[in-house]
Amino acid sequence: PVPAEAGRAPGPPDGGWGWVVVFGAFISIGFAYAFPKGLAIFFKEIQDFFGTSYSEIAWVSSIMLATTYGAGPISSILVNRYGSRPVVMFGGLLCGVGMISAAFCTSILQLYICVGFITGFGLALNLQPSVIIIGKYFLKRRPVANGLAMAGSPVMLCTLAPLNQYLFDNFGWRGSFLILGAILLNCCVAGALFRPIGAATAPIKTQVTEEGKDALKGKTTEDAMEMSSPPNVPMENKTEEEGEKDCFEKVNQYLDFSLFKHRGFLIYLIGNVLMFLGFFAPIVFLAPYAKHTGIDEYSAAFLLSILAIVDMVARPTTGIIANSKWVRPRIQYFFAFAIAFNGTCHLLCPLASSYTGLVVYSSFFGLAFGMVCAMLFETLMDLVGAARFTSAVGLVTIAECCTILLGPPIGGILIDTFGDYKYMFIKCGAVMVLAGTFLFIMNYYNYRMLAKEEKERKTKEEDPKYVRTENEGRNNRNKDSAQDGPELEPLREEGEGAKKEMNGT
Repeated sequence: PVPAEAGRAPGPPDGGWGWVVVFGAFISIGFAYAFPKGLAIFFKEIQDFFGTSYSEIAWVSSIMLATTYGAGPISSILVNRYGSRPVVMFGGLLCGVGMISAAFCTSILQLYICVGFITGFGLALNLQPSVIIIGKYFLKRRPVANGLAMAGSPVMLCTLAPLNQYLFDNFGWRGSFLILGAILLNCCVAGALFRPIGAATAPIKTQVTEEGKDALKGKTTEDAMEMSSPPNVPMENKTEEEGEKDCFEKVNQYLDFSLFKHRGFLIYLIGNVLMFLGFFAPIVFLAPYAKHTGIDEYSAAFLLSILAIVDMVARPTTGIIANSKWVRPRIQYFFAFAIAFNGTCHLLCPLASSYTGLVVYSSFFGLAFGMVCAMLFETLMDLVGAARFTSAVGLVTIAECCTILLGPPIGGILIDTFGDYKYMFIKCGAVMVLAGTFLFIMNYYNYRMLAKEEKERKTKEEDPKYVRTENEGRNNRNKDSAQDGPELEPLREEGEGAKKEMNGT
């Protein structure tokens, strides 16, 4: 065994170079979240160029979003293997290659591959490592650091919407994709800022060669290995079993399937899978809808900027409210309300027949969108705890990517079928109101069950018979432990002092 101090990573500095890391995460997270939404500016023109339907062009954003979410576990594994810096830099390179290749596409299928899969996977390699590296650099100030990094999403969306419209007017959609590919290469620069906090580099000497206490520890280690190995088991079988065990542990670390027995996790998973069926489609079709009503291109793009500005303010404000003593104990209700509020905005959107009405809708949409995004992962951690959070995120993102993939194309089918955008907004609103209502009712049931289980546990602890049974069981375990000493006495007599100490323990 290695001494506890050797190999231990130093503590988070909570400042210094960490703020440079936050800036890099600001860029990476901003592109990962905002870029798929900003591409909606080009959809109307690409649709006319290739002669495709609304549902076919919507698959571009759907595939990109689904790949970004679905590749989350792969990104986590790569980070644990290689670190955040090379993963983000490789992700930025993939993003640039994907968009530059898209500029030369001659069919909508090629756009699915270049923009959807290649660029989407590159954005996935930017998102997860950026969140992980902040946790390594910050502990006490981590909420502040995370808040600053997550603000990159609305800031980037606010910038990309008018920028994309300007690029299209001057260079067309092909030239715009070339320039955007070059801009996405800045993710490589952001990744280069993620200087790793490595483990301690003190050399670890072999304990067997040292004298005194170190020699005693080395001898203890060797004897323990000899005694723990069955005498008649071949080494090949042992190595094979250990390899299978290591493989299972690695898989179980990221995909803890026992979470499917967790009542709160199942409620959260079902509600979120239903919610994402109508979560992204309104953003994708907001600018095309404005153009469809006769609004000019820049004013249509400005609607996304308004949404992003309100979102920028809504996220930290929602975090402060959710952390208050009145909301924190029942944060699941607040999350359900935010989803239902989001759906209500979409249901009322068809009433906005003028540009002023769309500005009002974009403002409320940005508020509701920011509320949901601010609590999306906080509510999951509240349910499963920090220890199982990594596994929970992996399972949730894999399940959510299916509905993320289907949401915008279903909205496009409704537009193609009825020739009107209002049915798409009504569908999204109805689905999200249903998801919010489901979460509210089921979380009420979950809170009631948790209170009942806690009451039963306290009753058992206060019951004298239960306490006596527990004490008897504890005494029996102590008695069995005490009896282990005489059984191992011959081994202690044969061994040296180190072996005596180990067997006694």
